[in-house]
Amino acid sequence: MNVYKFYNSEGWQKKDNKFKDANLFEDNRTSSQNYVSKCRKRILKYIPKKGENILDFASGPIQYKEYLEYSKNFKYRHCVDFSKKAIEEAKKKLGKKGKYYCKDFLKLKFKKNTFDCILSMHTIYHINKNQQRKVILKMIDIVRKNKPIIIVYSNPDTIINRIKNIFKRKKRKQQIYFYCFKNEWWYQFSKKADIKFYPWRSFSSQHQQLLFPNNFIGSFFFKILFFLENKFNKFFVKYFQYQIIIIKKR
Repeated sequence: MNVYKFYNSEGWQKKDNKFKDANLFEDNRTSSQNYVSKCRKRILKYIPKKGENILDFASGPIQYKEYLEYSKNFKYRHCVDFSKKAIEEAKKKLGKKGKYYCKDFLKLKFKKNTFDCILSMHTIYHINKNQQRKVILKMIDIVRKNKPIIIVYSNPDTIINRIKNIFKRKKRKQQIYFYCFKNEWWYQFSKKADIKFYPWRSFSSQHQQLLFPNNFIGSFFFKILFFLENKFNKFFVKYFQYQIIIIKKR
């Protein structure tokens, strides 16, 4: 399904007090709650301790409580999203602290060197592969020097994908458009900025639910996984699912 169509129709509709997006794409089980929350809070390490403006690109409805924390040290959180429903929900949570733009990011005219931080959570890989470079270049243009662009992105070259390729497992049909480049793709921006990678989460929600049981054993292994991700950054960035990409304009 087209990304625009999904999020302007059913993606941000609620069922059992959760958005459809979360019900489809998140691991909402009891055993994973603590792990998932700690992974979301990893972002806080890379966000500046103070600033005027933070841009949340494809903010959605700011659906998780951890997401609200990202702008706590900023005067304004600028929320960009093409879904009217998402913007309406974001307004309920941010009120006057928010600035809201229901429009295509590439058509917005932000001034150069405006933002003290830019966030993009699970967004870039839903953009057409021919447009992703253009979006990153625009972000670099509008962020201030030595301030971070923080992107959560997906790695197509994971251990699980390699195993699937060996056994020639048929890929599942995508529910919405998704295309991610290998880690090396990001170094094309190194002439303008410093690029660093850190682990965010090791598995997709689908694989997480298959590998970790919803009981105390699952909770225990999630604790071990979180420890290992922190201990062996490079290994988890290279071989596992989601990473945090930090781009700092020079």
